[in-house]
Amino acid sequence: MTDPMQAGRGRMKLAARCRVVTEAQAFGLVIFCAILFNAALMGLETYSGLAAEYRQVLGAAENCCLALFTVEMLLRLGAYADRPKAFFRDPWNLFDLAIVASAFLPMIRENTTVLRLLRLARVLRTARFLPHLRILLIAVGRSLPGTASFLFIGALVLYVYAMVGWVCFADSDPQHYGSVGRAALTLFLLTTLDGLTDAVRAGLQISRLSIIYYASYALLASFVLVNVLIGVVLNSLDEAREMEDEASRVPPPGKGPDPATEVRERIATARRALDDIEAGLATADARAGRQLESATRTGT
Repeated sequence: MTDPMQAGRGRMKLAARCRVVTEAQAFGLVIFCAILFNAALMGLETYSGLAAEYRQVLGAAENCCLALFTVEMLLRLGAYADRPKAFFRDPWNLFDLAIVASAFLPMIRENTTVLRLLRLARVLRTARFLPHLRILLIAVGRSLPGTASFLFIGALVLYVYAMVGWVCFADSDPQHYGSVGRAALTLFLLTTLDGLTDAVRAGLQISRLSIIYYASYALLASFVLVNVLIGVVLNSLDEAREMEDEASRVPPPGKGPDPATEVRERIATARRALDDIEAGLATADARAGRQLESATRTGT
């Protein structure tokens, strides 16, 4: 049977060796270049003539990239050999593992469309090596709840103005306001303020009050709601930066204080404290002895 202590030490040695490789700057640079190279291969495959002529070369290059990503993932798994649960607590590790492992699943490998989409997702792995991009992706994820509320309010505003536009302009401009769907599409395109001048001119030919309709919609949809969305994203960006700063302050696996070393330091500190106490007691005893001797001589 295998000794548990030896097995634990073996995992610690494996994790230490893998961490030396994965934390090296050259290792990260190689993987980053491989991701960009894989993205360039996907772009070359979109040219039918080039893909047909160099099909074997492109396939071999793709297999080399996949092999490199597989080795990278094995090394990252090995870096957490002494604490495997910590690997699965990191969302980026789970994302990388899912992207790499999916290339080996039979059903996915047979589906060309899904396989290409997963290969395209590898480009997002550059966020691991670009802190600013990682912060932006985290901010986008954290802004989703606020964005959902914004979309609900925006859809409500769009529906109300579409109904008003259908009531007011359906007979005069059926091409844009003939139904609530057409009216909503027209107003959605006007959110970017593109074509607003032409819409206002057409509305003025129907009624002068249309200027109030378009002005209020432009003010509410293009300025107020868009600024609210920007505020939600900026707030999420600040939260993402705080999360990244907290994560950077936490030492990576193996970089934290060694428990044995910490215990030895505490024992040494306690021993020094005991030595100081013993020295103080010895000094007090000597002083008390001198005082007693002096009192005895005085009494004699």
